[in-house]
Amino acid sequence: MVHQRSILSLILVLLTTFLISCGNPSVATAPPSYTSAQLVKIQEYVPDIQVVRDRSEELKNLIQSREWIKVGNFIHGPMTEARLNMTYVIPNLVPQDQPKGRQITKDLLGHLVKIDQAATVGNTSLALSNYKDAFTDVDKFLQLIPEKGDSEQ
Repeated sequence: MVHQRSILSLILVLLTTFLISCGNPSVATAPPSYTSAQLVKIQEYVPDIQVVRDRSEELKNLIQSREWIKVGNFIHGPMTEARLNMTYVIPNLVPQDQPKGRQITKDLLGHLVKIDQAATVGNTSLALSNYKDAFTDVDKFLQLIPEKGDSEQ
């Protein structure tokens, strides 16, 4: 009886060892990182986006002073160019950030359209509300931009 238990124990140990060795290893994958080429392309467009971000008070002042033609010029000029630069950056973001980037630029376009519509009818409160949302979108997008040290080694 003792001999049978030891043989049974040995068989169970061998079976367990075999099953564990046949299991798929869980290999830890490194988080996605940017190539230096991607970083160069991204950094090519970021300063222009940041310049427009830094000019946010200018648009606010134009809206508050009800200078609707200048508001339209700002929206169709620098803001639209910043949005275009954002669309150039998106393909160079890591894959999991690309949908977020696309959604942010879509939201930004919606807010710019609403500011333009508000400017057409002279609605200051609607324009100011969407102005805030537009620059919140720009800030969200800038948060997706990698630091310069995020490249592969």
